[in-house]
Amino acid sequence: MRSDTPTDLLRLPAGIELEDARLIDRLQHSLPTTERPFADIAAELGMAEPQVIERLHRLLKSGVLTRFGPLFHIERAGGQFILAALQVPDERYAEVTALVNALPEVAHNYRRDHVLNMWFVVATETPEAAWAACDRIEAATGLPVHAFPKEREYFVGLYLPLLSPAPRVGEAPTRALPAHAPTAQPTVLTDFDRQLIAATQSGLPLVAHPYDTVAAMLGSTGEAVRTRLAELLAAGVVRRIAAVPNHYRLGYAANGMSVWDVADEHVDRLGELLGSQPAVSHCYRRPRKAGVWRYNLFAMLHGHTREEVLAQAEQVAALLGPARRAHDVLFSSAILKKTGLRLRQPID
Repeated sequence: MRSDTPTDLLRLPAGIELEDARLIDRLQHSLPTTERPFADIAAELGMAEPQVIERLHRLLKSGVLTRFGPLFHIERAGGQFILAALQVPDERYAEVTALVNALPEVAHNYRRDHVLNMWFVVATETPEAAWAACDRIEAATGLPVHAFPKEREYFVGLYLPLLSPAPRVGEAPTRALPAHAPTAQPTVLTDFDRQLIAATQSGLPLVAHPYDTVAAMLGSTGEAVRTRLAELLAAGVVRRIAAVPNHYRLGYAANGMSVWDVADEHVDRLGELLGSQPAVSHCYRRPRKAGVWRYNLFAMLHGHTREEVLAQAEQVAALLGPARRAHDVLFSSAILKKTGLRLRQPID
């Protein structure tokens, strides 16, 4: 055990060792685009490269991590994410889950405690493909798809620490948000980019030279793969190369999608304020839907208990002030699918 690790923070979830926790905390941030990235991480953490790779294999196999690799922001390349919801009768829930999850365009799917009890994200290379996927789901299930496409993103960056206290809403310091550039031109994907996405969208190879292994799959060089990934990171097409944890396995048993009815003239100012809070992992403006949905500001909150998350929601309410007219917190009760972006027809 490292002597600089506080002993009062070592109440780790079952099946997660201290060295696992150190690795998970570090790799939720980033993996470098270097020739031997796991060796670099190992040196940083005082581990051996084979130990890092073996632990990652085990954490993925056991479900502590759901993915490890590039996290794509396809909207920066002209694509679209659509958050959508269904109201599914209990007796049809398993059937509808299978129908929704069968589409490769569905990147995430969660059961949530609400009348709208299935919430999924469609991720595609074009807006037309995203809306077509919603239409196919509606046709296959016979249920209306309530779509809430993102109107503005204030912040996205999930980080669930194991060896440091989880941040709270309203605590300083807040984080700086990237400049809002609504007219930024999307990156045009090349054939090589599509091949690279297809080769890495399910994760990076857990080997000493992962970028060289990807390059061999593409008939390219490790240097070309590393260079292009670095360029896509700089362009925002790749948010980061990192580990994605299973909230529940890390002890974050309460994950609430907090939704807020905020006066339209104040929503962007308050969305930026809310997105700057380190306790918020995702924050967006989305459309209302008359007669179905009154909320226009979404923020994900995470905690070890529902009481923790509800207390954070009260802190958010105080932060938003009188412009907040109503809110709700939709807790997830099951992860139904969590794969990330999948191109429908990857180029060979």
